[in-house]
Amino acid sequence: MKKVISLFLLAGLLMSYGCFSDSDSPSAVPVLTAAISANLDSPTNVIASDSITVELSAPIDTNTISGEVRLYNMGFIGNQAATAPKLSSASLNSNDIFKSQSPSYVNNGEKICDSAEVACTVSVDLASPKILKIKKASGEFTAGEVYKVVISSKVKSTTGLTFGTNYAGYFTVGSFNRSLIVCVSDIHLGADISYSEFDRNRNGNGTAFVKFLNQIKDSPNVKEFVIAGDLIDEWFIPSNVDTFSGKTTAEAGKTQRDFVLRVAEAHKDVVAALNNIIKEGKIKVTYVPGNHDLLITWADINSIFPGINQARDVKGLGAYTPEDHPEIVFEHGHRYNYFCAPDPISNRDITKTNSILPPGYFFTRIATTSVVEGHPAATYEIPVITEVANPTASQHSLYLYWKSFKDILATLHIREGFNDKIIKTNIDGFTADYAMSDLFPYQLPDGTIDVNLYKNAQDNWNARQTANLVPVNIPLDKAITDAGLASDLDAKAGTQYFNNAASNKRIVVFGHSHVARIDASTNTKSQKTIYANAGTWIDSNPAGSTMSFVVITLPKTGSTNETVGLYKFDNSGNITKLKQDSLDL
Repeated sequence: MKKVISLFLLAGLLMSYGCFSDSDSPSAVPVLTAAISANLDSPTNVIASDSITVELSAPIDTNTISGEVRLYNMGFIGNQAATAPKLSSASLNSNDIFKSQSPSYVNNGEKICDSAEVACTVSVDLASPKILKIKKASGEFTAGEVYKVVISSKVKSTTGLTFGTNYAGYFTVGSFNRSLIVCVSDIHLGADISYSEFDRNRNGNGTAFVKFLNQIKDSPNVKEFVIAGDLIDEWFIPSNVDTFSGKTTAEAGKTQRDFVLRVAEAHKDVVAALNNIIKEGKIKVTYVPGNHDLLITWADINSIFPGINQARDVKGLGAYTPEDHPEIVFEHGHRYNYFCAPDPISNRDITKTNSILPPGYFFTRIATTSVVEGHPAATYEIPVITEVANPTASQHSLYLYWKSFKDILATLHIREGFNDKIIKTNIDGFTADYAMSDLFPYQLPDGTIDVNLYKNAQDNWNARQTANLVPVNIPLDKAITDAGLASDLDAKAGTQYFNNAASNKRIVVFGHSHVARIDASTNTKSQKTIYANAGTWIDSNPAGSTMSFVVITLPKTGSTNETVGLYKFDNSGNITKLKQDSLDL
C-alpha cells in the first residue's frame, strides 16, 4: 500500500500561481506551479483571485471527486500574506507589518483553529486530467487569510490509486496585493567606521539595519522600498582627511569611485542585504539623492547596487513618485535649504568645473572635526561683524549668513585655529586647503561685508532655486535664517506642494532633518494632506530618535483610503508604531 500511495503522490500536490476563468479549457491550465505546504505554520503564499488548481501525479477519476474535495477558511493567523488591508486594525501588533508571528491556535500542546468551510466547485481539467480546479462559489479569496484544501482518501486516479488517508494542504493569498511602500532616509554609510555616523566601530545600528532589510525582503506585503537620500555620506569626513584616499594625504589616481567602493567594503553586510532585495526583484528599490551624497553619480550607485532604480532630476537632486500614485512624492528635502541645496553658480572661478558643492559641505567638515576631536574648548574667536546702518539687501543677507554660520558652529569648536588651512578638498573641482576664515564673511574697514568662498551667493539665490527646480521661490533672508530648523523643512511640504495650486501631491515624504514625524493639513482644494519625515538611522541622533521609517499603505481593491504610518525599529527586530494617519483619495 505504501508503494501505491507514493506513486500517486510522486509529483506532489501542486498549486498554480495564476488567476483562472470559469472554463475548463486548456487555457486554464497553469504553466507555473509550486508546492502547497502541508504545514499550517507556514502556508504557501500564492497569487490567486477566486480559484486555485492542484495537480496530482496521475489522471483523476472524475467519478470520485463529488463531495470529496473541500475548502476551508482558517482565518487570519499572522503575517503570512498581505496584511496591508488590516494594518490599521487595533488587533494587530506593529510587528505584523513585515514578519510572521507565532499562530494563536495552540492550546495544551495541540493545534486548534477556528475554520469555516467555504462553498466551492470542483472540476477536473479535461485537457490535463491530473489537474483539479477548486473555485470559490462566490467572491474572491481574502488577502491575509489562510485556506485549507482537503482531498479525501476516497479520491482515486483512473487506475485506482488513492492517498490512503485524507490529504490537507494550506495556502495564503497576498502576493498579488503587495501594498506597502516603505521609506527610510539618512542612513549615512561612511567609508571609515572609526568616525562614521552609522555603525561606528561596528557597535552601532549596522546589525539592526541588516535585520530590518531582511524583514523587508522576506515580507510578502512590501511593494516598494524607497531610500530618500543620504544613503552614502561624502560630507561627514574630518577636515584633515582626503576624501578619496581616506588618508591625510591625497593619492594619485584615487577617485570618487574608490570612495564609494570603500563605503561598500566598510558596510558589506548592509550592501549585501540591500542587493538581495534588488536581485530578488519582488520589491522595487528606489534611491533618491540627498545632500551628503549629492556628488555620488548614477554610475557610482549602480556600481555597488546594480539594478537599483534611481530618481534624479538636476545634478544632486531627485524626487520620486510611484507609478500609478501621482498623489505621493519622496525627496530628501535639501532642495529647499540655503546651506545644503546644490549651488551650480558659486565658486566657478575657483573650481573651473560644473561644481555644485554648497556651503553646508564645508560646515560639515568642520563639525566632523569637532566630533572626532571630542568637542574641545575654543582656542579662537570668530571675528565679529557689525551691520552698518541702512545696508543694501545683499549686505543684510550676507550679515545674516555670517550670523547663521556663527550660531551653527557655536558649540562645534576645533583645536585648530580660525585661519589654519585645515580643510582638505580635492573634490568637485576644489583643490586648495581652506580655513574657517575662508568660509565666514568678514568686514572691511569701510564697513562692507565680503567673503572668500561663495562670494555673491546671496545675490544668486533666486537663480539657484530656478536651476534646482524649486516650484515656489523661498525668500532669501528666510532661507538663510531658518535653514537650521527642522520645522522649516517640514513647512516646505506645505509651501512647495500642499499650498501650491499647481501641485497634485497629497502625501509628501522628506528626510534630511533627522526628525521623524507625521503631520496632517489641507491643500488649496481643501483636501486632506499628510507630510511625513522618515528620520534617520545614524547611531546617535541629537535631534531625536533613530531607526525610524515611514510606511504608506496603498488602497486595497474597492477602497480609496491611503494610510501613512511612522514606525521605529529596535535592535531585537521589534517594530513600534509611533503615529499613523490616513486620507481618502
